[in-house]
Amino acid sequence: MQIIKHRKIYFAVSGFMVAASIVLFGIFGLNYGIDFTGGSLMEIKVYDAIQASPSEIADILTGQDGFLESVLVQPIGVNGYLLRFKDVTEEQHQGILRALRVAFVDRMPDGQTIDQALTPADVDVNTIQATDLEGNPVDVNLQTPTDAVIESGSATIGGQEIVEEERFESIGPTIGQELRQKSIYAILAVLVGIILYISWAFRKVSEPVSSWKYGVTAIIALAHDVMIPVGVFAVLGATMHIEVDILFVTALLTILGFSVNDTIVVFDRTRENLARSHHHGEFENTVNDSVNQTMTRSVYTSLSTFAVLLAIYIFGGDSIKYFVLALMIGIVVGTYSSIFLASPLLVEWEWLSRRKR
Repeated sequence: MQIIKHRKIYFAVSGFMVAASIVLFGIFGLNYGIDFTGGSLMEIKVYDAIQASPSEIADILTGQDGFLESVLVQPIGVNGYLLRFKDVTEEQHQGILRALRVAFVDRMPDGQTIDQALTPADVDVNTIQATDLEGNPVDVNLQTPTDAVIESGSATIGGQEIVEEERFESIGPTIGQELRQKSIYAILAVLVGIILYISWAFRKVSEPVSSWKYGVTAIIALAHDVMIPVGVFAVLGATMHIEVDILFVTALLTILGFSVNDTIVVFDRTRENLARSHHHGEFENTVNDSVNQTMTRSVYTSLSTFAVLLAIYIFGGDSIKYFVLALMIGIVVGTYSSIFLASPLLVEWEWLSRRKR
């Protein structure tokens, strides 16, 4: 395949994708999660027989008597929900739980009992078995199911909580801002490290392209690989309210590692072919041969990795769904750049250098 010969076409495609990503990022920005902005995250599980939806949960917590100004509710698993909202006190935290339990007690299906003591037929005066906030069993007399939840702080059906809290995390705004800064520093440190490593690894290659140019070319390709997932998630954040968190940063760092590995494989084959020809062959032809010799390996490696990630995306948990999506985008883009961008850029740089001589 004459990949290098048609490099300007690939430059145009990559330039368009990167420019579009930058514009989208500038317009929408990223929808930062509580890892970066500070706030609270609560994961709950609603009793199996009770019908609930993310919009209903949001209405309960943000309605006229709600505890929150805004909340983002994301379904996870079976009858599980992930709630994200601004930082709250412990009193507000417990109030959110009580509000949800109050609402969902009234939504029990006909014939369902609360610990076999409360039925729709005799809701006027009943006793339910419940637990206080310290986990001690108590009997509570009430006039309505709502009172049971308010007074006891907890109510169970067959030993299962009506609304069970799986986890609760709270991150202050200062910590969130610090995490965002450190994430940027981590990405920059990785990029600098890659330049230094490639420059050292190719230190004996000085003709026709200096060793440091291999490093800079790889970084340009990596910037391309990172910007496109960022642009995609800017759109997802604006249209589907998808948040980026520390897992997204982990995905970007993983993409950098995966992509630079592919790029170095091609560069290393170029170095070997230059040594065999004693630098007498046409540089463009040498690079083109190197890309073709390594293309099958790169494509097969990427396809096998993509297949695994696709299975995780379809069958895995919702908590890592968008982390996996970012990886899938990065692998596709990274494979493209290692074949159609990094090496062609190297040839273009060499060609421009010759023209100036």
